Parts: sequence; C-alpha cells; structure tokens
Amino acid sequence: MPYRAPVDDYSFLFDHIVGLDQVTATDRFAEATPDVTSAILTEAGKLCEEVMAPLQRPGDLHPAHLENGVVRTSPGYADGYKAIAEGGWVGMAADPEYGGMGLPMTVTSAVNEMMSAACLSLQLAPLMSQGQIEALEHHASDAIKELYLPKLISGEWSGTMNLTEPQAGSDVGALTSKAEDNGDGTFSVTGQKIYISWGDNDFTDNVCHLVLARLPGAPAGTKGISLFLVPRNIPDENGNEGVANALKVVSLEHKMGLHGSPTCVMQYDGATGWMVGAEGGGMAAMFTMMNNARLGVGGQGVGVAEGAYQHALAYALDRKQGKTDGDTGTIIDHADVRRMLMTMRAETYAARGIGLMCAVAIDMTTATGDLRWKSRAALLTPIAKAFGTDIGNEVANMGIQVHGGMGFVEETGAAQYARDVRVTTIYEGTNGIQAMDLVARKMMDGGDAANLILDEIEAAAEAARDTLPDLAEPVWQASESLRETTEWLVKQDHRTRFAGAVPYLRAFARVLGGHVHLMSAVADADGARGKVAAFYIQRLLPEHGSLLAQTQAGDRDFFGMTPEEFAA
Repeated sequence: MPYRAPVDDYSFLFDHIVGLDQVTATDRFAEATPDVTSAILTEAGKLCEEVMAPLQRPGDLHPAHLENGVVRTSPGYADGYKAIAEGGWVGMAADPEYGGMGLPMTVTSAVNEMMSAACLSLQLAPLMSQGQIEALEHHASDAIKELYLPKLISGEWSGTMNLTEPQAGSDVGALTSKAEDNGDGTFSVTGQKIYISWGDNDFTDNVCHLVLARLPGAPAGTKGISLFLVPRNIPDENGNEGVANALKVVSLEHKMGLHGSPTCVMQYDGATGWMVGAEGGGMAAMFTMMNNARLGVGGQGVGVAEGAYQHALAYALDRKQGKTDGDTGTIIDHADVRRMLMTMRAETYAARGIGLMCAVAIDMTTATGDLRWKSRAALLTPIAKAFGTDIGNEVANMGIQVHGGMGFVEETGAAQYARDVRVTTIYEGTNGIQAMDLVARKMMDGGDAANLILDEIEAAAEAARDTLPDLAEPVWQASESLRETTEWLVKQDHRTRFAGAVPYLRAFARVLGGHVHLMSAVADADGARGKVAAFYIQRLLPEHGSLLAQTQAGDRDFFGMTPEEFAA
C-alpha cells in the first residue's frame, strides 16, 4: 500500500519539541549532526516507501508457513530483509566497535516507526535483533560479544527473546524451562516457549534465541531465573553457523493479524546454550531487552496509526458520496470525516512526540549517566508504550470508519492495520501492566520525576501565554490538575493506585500530548501544525478531567462485587 514517510515531522520534532540538540551536544552522540540525521531519515524514508510498503499486502495475503520444520516467509520478505540488513538499519543504535552506527535511540526510534508504518510484520524482525543486541552489549561476556554481535548487527544472524510459556504468561516467575550445567561453559536448555516473534526464517544464516530458564536448585520466582543464548545452529571454531542445535519450531500461531511475521512455538530438548549475565540475573538482563522493546512497540503503534491515517486520507480525498459543502466533492468535505481525520492526525502526532521524548531521555541517560534522566526515561517508557499502542488501535479503527462499508472489506486494506496493530497493546507487558508499573514502581520516588516533567510543561505554557493564550492556558491548567492527582495518588495503597492506573496513564499522556502540540503551535502558529494543535487542545485535552476523576474514584466499585455476581 502507498506510504509517504513523514520525514519533515521527525525533523520538526527533533528541532522544536524534544530537544535532540541536547543529545548531539554530548560526546557520546556528537557525530549525529543535523546533516547526518537528515540524511539518515531521508534514506530510511526511501527504504520504507520503495521497498517495505509494497510488502504490506503480500505478507497479509500470503502468510509465513511451516514446511518440513522450516519457516517459509512471505513473498518478497527475504529481499526486503536483505535491503534492511545491507543498509545497516539493524545496527543503527549498536556499538560501532562491533559494526553498529552508534546512533541515538531517538533517531533509531524514528526510523523504526517509519518501518512499522510501511510493513509492521517485517519490521518486527530487525526490532527483535536490536533488543538482543542491546542485551548482549550490557550483559554478555566478551567472547559472546565478539562472536555474536557483528553477525547480529550486520543482519547475517537474527535474534529473538523467549519468555512466555503456556502456563507462565505475564507471571514470568512461573516458568518451568530448565538448564543444566554441562561443565564446559555450556548449558543444556530444555522447555517450551510460546509467542516467539520471528522464531525462525529462511533468510538469515542463524537465529539466536535468548531463553529464560531455571538452573537446578534455583529459588522459586523471578530470582531463580537465568538467561541463556541458544542459537539455531551452534557456531563452529571459525564462528560460522555449524551443526543444528537441539531445538525446533513446533508450530506457528494462527493470528488475527501480522500474518507475514511468524510467531512460533519453540521446543528446546537439551539445546546447547551459553549463560548471559550472572546466575539468577536473567530478569535483569532480559529487562534490558524488554525496555528497548517497550519503546519500540510504542513506536509500532504510532507507525501503524500513521499508515492508517494516510490510507484513510487518500480514500477520503477520492471517494464521492453525498452532497457536501466543500470544493472537492469528496467525503473529506463532510464534517464527521474531518473530525475523524483531524483526530487521527492529532493523536498520532502526540503519541509520536511522547515516544521521542522518551527516546531523548534514554539517550541522555546513556550519554551522561545522570540519574534524573534515568528516572525520566523510566517514567516515560510505560506511557510511550501504552499510549502509542492504544492510539495505534484507535486510529486504525477510525480509519475503517472513514472508509465506511468499504473499510469492512478486506480488499481495501484498511482492516489490515487494525488486525496487525491489535497485539501491540499486549506485547511486552499489557497496557494494564504498563499503567500499574507507572503508578507503583515509577512512583516510588514520591512523584518527583513526574513533577519535574510537569514543571517543564507549565514553564513552557507560561512562556506561550503572551502569543497563544487560548492554547497555553488549558495546557497549564491540565498540568496542574495532573500534579494534584499525582500528589493524591502517591499517598494511596497499591490497590487504590492499581484501580486508577489506566485512566491515570491516559491522563498523563493527554497532558504530555497537549505540551507537544502547544510547542508545535508556538513554532508553527500559522501552519498546519498550529491548526492541528488547536484541535487537540480544544477537543481532546479536556478528556484529562474525566480521566483524573476516574483515577481518584478508588477501588470500592471494582472489588465490591463477588466473582459470582459477575456472572449473575
């Protein structure tokens, strides 16, 4: 399906909203100059438009399938992946010592989002490798780094993460996969894992699995879990893929969407693996990969929202239906279609800005080690993930509505966006878990990190009052209301916090989105961004009030009913 990479939006957000200049002013990212960043975005945009977007429909219509134990990928995917790998896009943020570009996560996030918009099923493959690369950089031995990182970064090999088991979904501590020490530096890993994205393919020389398992005598729960690198083929003495390991793809899941992305049930039968990190440190190592993936998945939601918006806009500019008051004679002149398209664009832009704010905080943490940046990144990660994927779902569904009855017809392609993006609210911890993490672990500082962000929002709104009073005042008031609710929330017990977690996260995202749009209006008051900002602040930002009221409603109405009464 046609796609136009919104390169100008990323450049505008970098320059005027999220402060990429702070990142490039550090020694760590000094080489990511504006010229370099612009060239990267432009080239990535061409890849997405010319190579990946044409693969969107073939992947849906001709799914990956299992043939004699080997995953056969959708038509064109092998060439598409080759273009991604040869362009260096797998290793954008990876360490240059092992062949990576060493780019800021902010730039990497923008490129990944464009890829998600063009063809989410294929984009999942490099995203999984990127997460594994980061985990190995932080936790693996030098020997593992030297052997695996160059192959993963070049795209010759690909990576996965193996957490979930049939009986252990979000409760990872309940896993039963086991590992036994072979006495030679290797371990025998046995168990079954499910929902493994890109667990196998027919276009990389090797697939490297990061597998959580428990050693004999290890304590119960997450403290007893270790992490192991288990390759599909055991490398030989020259570092090339060698003999097949004792693992296999049992089956592929039959999913409502993402048909081009093989989601595997993996079986390990005494497979040879190497420990990554310390014994019992599996969750700490895996969370490095998961936090990377949470930001990435949030970007996937934003990317699909962009794709769905562009698809709906093209239809609205072409479809003639009914009498209109405008000049085009097409349905874009109808008020309700305008409402939907404006909502889609405003929500997508807000979510994009929040994700890039989070990426900047991650980059500044990497570059400076400053604990304030680390706390900021930690706070923004669950918001970026949950809001980005919620918006992906909402915008994709609205795109179907813009198409009317034709949106329900698969041939138009509108429904594919909704089917593909649906799982992102479940990936890497459901959005409910993200909200619980926000109000619990991320508020252990008493709300300090949240208040620092609110200080910035209010200061920016104060500065905008002279030129844009009608937009600045609502953002300032919304931020102050969010601050008051945050002060109330941190005084509550965990059950009350959890009861209000989801509306609180959404309210926080609403206010952050208001800030993104206000700053865009300041920089582009008479342009399209200023008009979209007015729409968001006047029509969408007011939702924060009802969301904060829900947050403070307590938990009595949740737990007042017995399980039997739910079925009455």
